[in-house]
Amino acid sequence: MLAIYKKELKSYFTSMTGYVFIAFFLCIIGIYYVAYNLVGSLANFEYVLSSASFLFVLLVPILTMRIMAEEKKQKTDQLLYTSPLSPTSIIMGKYLAVITVFLIAMAIVSLYPVILLQFGNIPLKIAYGSILGFLLLGAAYIAIGLFISSLTESQLVAAVVSFVVMLITVLMSGIVEMFPKDNKSALIIFSVIVILICLITYVVMHNITISLSLGIIGETILMVIYFIKPTLFDGLVVRFFDWFSVIERYNNFLMGMLDLSAVIYYISIVFLFLFLTVQSIKKSRWS
Repeated sequence: MLAIYKKELKSYFTSMTGYVFIAFFLCIIGIYYVAYNLVGSLANFEYVLSSASFLFVLLVPILTMRIMAEEKKQKTDQLLYTSPLSPTSIIMGKYLAVITVFLIAMAIVSLYPVILLQFGNIPLKIAYGSILGFLLLGAAYIAIGLFISSLTESQLVAAVVSFVVMLITVLMSGIVEMFPKDNKSALIIFSVIVILICLITYVVMHNITISLSLGIIGETILMVIYFIKPTLFDGLVVRFFDWFSVIERYNNFLMGMLDLSAVIYYISIVFLFLFLTVQSIKKSRWS
């Protein structure tokens, strides 16, 4: 794993990708920092990170698009698959390399609240709580981008799909408000979600038995719950997507709350998408 980590980390700084990511990341956060904290004289650094959270939609696809897709395009993935390294070690090495690039940028950003201390008192607990939330948010988005990159050999496709998926997560709260809130519509929406999960499972694992079993069990559970107590589906779509919203969880950190459920949620998202990426690698290894 260490060899993969060193190789990937070196590749970010022998090309322009790592430098471009860090430069744009610091530039955008710096603009908000100057506007809110220095020119606007606000003591709340969390406003900067809240406004700059859209950065992940723009920059994470650039950071993750090549990490797996390039291996497939250049056929160097075959060397990895035939190496004694396990798929988990390969993915963890690559993921930690991307996270390191992100942490370098965040290490610099972490100095900004300290600079503000030169001008007066600021709520450091809230500032660094928001930085922690920002780190977890970035880690989750990077895991999602890594998984999407493992599904294609085109860097452009990986970047576009990652951008669309991450944009949807940002706009999710507004989108779900447009969904119908009656129980019949909710049943249909959740049925479609189950089908999509089955399709993703098949793409990742290439096992039709598991995919069909998952679909049948999921649809059966939905129908049983609906016929027993249909009122449970009233407004459930909005509550469901709000609960799974990556951005909504981050808002608790901006209010100065160390939300352990949000921490567990982000860590779970990371492990889930790393697991899916490993399954994708295993499928490619045996195909």
